[in-house]
Amino acid sequence: MTEPQVPNASAEEILRAALELFSKQGYGATTMRQIAEKARTSLGNVYHHFKNKEQIFSTLLDRYFQLLLDPQLPLNRVFAQAKFPDDLEELAAAIEEVVDRHGREIMLIYIDVIEFGGKHVHWFYETMAERFHRLYQQPLHERQERGELGNVNPVFAVMLAVRWLFYFFTVEKYFGVPMHLGMDPQQAVQEFIHLLRCGLLPRGEPCPPTLKGSQQHQSSGRREGS
Repeated sequence: MTEPQVPNASAEEILRAALELFSKQGYGATTMRQIAEKARTSLGNVYHHFKNKEQIFSTLLDRYFQLLLDPQLPLNRVFAQAKFPDDLEELAAAIEEVVDRHGREIMLIYIDVIEFGGKHVHWFYETMAERFHRLYQQPLHERQERGELGNVNPVFAVMLAVRWLFYFFTVEKYFGVPMHLGMDPQQAVQEFIHLLRCGLLPRGEPCPPTLKGSQQHQSSGRREGS
């Protein structure tokens, strides 16, 4: 039995229907008619709210990114405290909450990269480093000056932690491969936090110099040719 249409379905209802379809079957495989049917409305009403399918897709991504920039988001309240790395457990919990609540929107990022070459997500990632430096540069530099942090780039460490945690929870929850690191999620997060805080080398051991990318490539080439 066909469900009755809702002739004046709101833009929100249309967006919810499109999000479910896009996140499950991709952009190209989703039609405007399917979106209308999912929203239980007419195709004409969908076009009344959105000029085309890409506008629906970009609206969904823009709304997710705006949520990520909302100062009231618990994750952003963790960022605002700038207590890294002491707050790594709190950071992990806040990121897991975002992934739990917005997994479908996160799937759209991957779909955008595959089907649009990242057209709708470039701006968010291009400005990411600037946002983190604005929040963390001064407080973490002051901690380094007091000898509380080692001789590393602490803002880069924050970005690394955030990106890894988003990736980890996304794979665990939405890629169909739980325990993909060979341990339960809580243990994996604890191991990552321990590695970030304590490093891999024994305390007191000098850190070997890092080779430049070109030097590493040349060295690798010599080994392969020998």
